[in-house]
Amino acid sequence: MLQKGDKAPYFEGTDQNGNIIRLSDFAGRRLVLYFYPKDSTPGCTAEAC
Repeated sequence: MLQKGDKAPYFEGTDQNGNIIRLSDFAGRRLVLYFYPKDSTPGCTAEAC
């Protein structure tokens, strides 16, 4: 479990256009990582607001 101030581990994912995005692409820049349970569910809307 990460704690406030911890550095995120390396990971990569795919954006909505199929491009690979790596955490390292944002090195030296501020970045907010937002995760939620599932699209189009009451939880995703409630947690995002």
